[in-house]
Amino acid sequence: MQVFSVIQGDSPIVLGQPHGGTHVPDAIAARFNVTGGGLADTDWHITRLYDGLLPGATVVASNVHRYVIDANRDPAGVSLYPGQNTTTLVPLTDFDGQAIWTKGQEPSVDEIEARRVAYHAPYHNALQAELERVRAKHGVAILFDCHSIRSNIPFLFEGELPIFNTGTNQGTTCAPEIETAVDTIAQSSGMGAVLNGRFKGGWTTRHYGQPDSGIHAIQMEISQRAYMHETPPWAWDDARAAVSRPHLQKMLETLNNLALSGVIFPEGSKQ
Repeated sequence: MQVFSVIQGDSPIVLGQPHGGTHVPDAIAARFNVTGGGLADTDWHITRLYDGLLPGATVVASNVHRYVIDANRDPAGVSLYPGQNTTTLVPLTDFDGQAIWTKGQEPSVDEIEARRVAYHAPYHNALQAELERVRAKHGVAILFDCHSIRSNIPFLFEGELPIFNTGTNQGTTCAPEIETAVDTIAQSSGMGAVLNGRFKGGWTTRHYGQPDSGIHAIQMEISQRAYMHETPPWAWDDARAAVSRPHLQKMLETLNNLALSGVIFPEGSKQ
């Protein structure tokens, strides 16, 4: 099993997909309790949701489940949302706050480090390499980090999430033109949208989003009711996806055009 998958494209857009993988090594799976074994917090069907929306986009996807290690958490274990409920680099609970490991089988500090080396680092090495390749070709790269989540999770947030939850860490991870373009499309969708709400961009967005260097990053956390059923067996829904996918497509096409136009080149680098 490969830790990650890469589809190389020739556009300025890179799609990061850190949470769609469902692979769990047998020795780890044997230590899950019933809750953990359900893998409920997967970004189900995320690759299918974005498939074909922007021909030429590069895709970097982790194949390893986030319960093994979360590829969108700070490898140093620092919380992204201090003071709020969240899950850790190697989660001990699910999004509902329920334990996922058989008692006494939780991973040790040494094991977490071994998993970081084996799974987290290779994914990010690949993502970094693709962003640098794309930037070398176009002078700029835009990381569109693709996420999805159940609409109602009281442990993490109150009420029901809007469909489109855009994160730029308060505008720091990308040029304002990128943030405005995505948020405008999300807001005009009529499906419900928020900018830098509960989800402001995970470690991936914050780490790679360095606009002055020519690498921009923006996170899209889409509520899963937009394209699937939010209970097991987590089935894809063609009718729902047919409504939401055109808005995602418009976002990606708009960002692609922005990048190719030269509007968002780093200061002093535009030819």
